[in-house]
Amino acid sequence: MDVDLRELAEQLDDVVIGLRRLTLDRQGLSLTAAATLTTLRRSGAARLTELAAGEGVSQPSMTALVGRLADAGLVQRRTDPGDGRAVLLSLTPAGAELLDRRREDRAARLAGPLAGLTDDDVRAITTALPALGRLAGVRVTH
Repeated sequence: MDVDLRELAEQLDDVVIGLRRLTLDRQGLSLTAAATLTTLRRSGAARLTELAAGEGVSQPSMTALVGRLADAGLVQRRTDPGDGRAVLLSLTPAGAELLDRRREDRAARLAGPLAGLTDDDVRAITTALPALGRLAGVRVTH
């Protein structure tokens, strides 16, 4: 295949940024807070150090963030049964509900522009989704 992967990566980056702007919720959770809640949903309970490393933030920053999320009732803390000194964090039902609402809102913000595309464009996006999902490390279902 004769494709300049660097150029493809740059163009894909432009598309990702444009889609992020289109779906950005400027109110409510920060990107790091939303990503932390999503990690807890996908992976289950985790230690604060694991969350900090996964999100690329310092442990003190994650501690402050988790404190705010716990105060809002979005995460809960419990003692790690394997190590009584450690704390496990998990998503609460309210946290899961918030993630569901945010996803629905983002989908609604995308639905309008998708409806304005040609059938060929929609088919091309549908065809590309599995490969994009693999690239992003997420599961895409049809």
